[in-house]
Amino acid sequence: MPDKMIHPTALIEADVEIGAGSQIWDHVHIRQGARIGRNCIVGEKTYIAGQVQIGNHVKINACVYICALVTIEDLGMISAHTVFTNDKLPRAFAPDLSGLATSAVTDETLPTLVRRGATIGANATIGCGIEIGSFAMIGMGSVVTRSVADHALVVGNPARQRGYVCVCGQPLGAALRFEQGLAACDRCGRRYSLAGGKVIETSLVA
Repeated sequence: MPDKMIHPTALIEADVEIGAGSQIWDHVHIRQGARIGRNCIVGEKTYIAGQVQIGNHVKINACVYICALVTIEDLGMISAHTVFTNDKLPRAFAPDLSGLATSAVTDETLPTLVRRGATIGANATIGCGIEIGSFAMIGMGSVVTRSVADHALVVGNPARQRGYVCVCGQPLGAALRFEQGLAACDRCGRRYSLAGGKVIETSLVA
């Protein structure tokens, strides 16, 4: 098996790192300086800017736009047509109206962090300067304008929290409304508690 698979139509610029076992599909464009870990999949027609950091075992579906200063940790899933942003004051022109604004990273470019195991549903739009928590689930079509807690399920425009999800993706209930604040996943058996507004896994699968 080859170290990695890069489709002949993919455009990979200089100084791009792609880890062993990763698959880069047709018409993907990866800009200079991007870093992609091991055993990742990057679907067709996806754009990955420079200064993007992608961990190991990350699945990126087709037609995803990942702009500069986005970091996606291990085990993340970015579904088709997701769009990331990094500018809260977007204009085509410079502030003095002298011409086009720069497309380079500046002091006003804001980073976005997608924590380990999070899933972003199809056609979602992700605001900048925020963090999406570990194993969070972003519903399809959502517009995320603020940070998302670990294990949170958020949907809508603007996205609002509607519950919690297990590591395996199964919903755990609107607010962990169980005896003594405990919840158990009926899919995989993991157990959780809610303390200080944070979901804590209290047992692992047997």
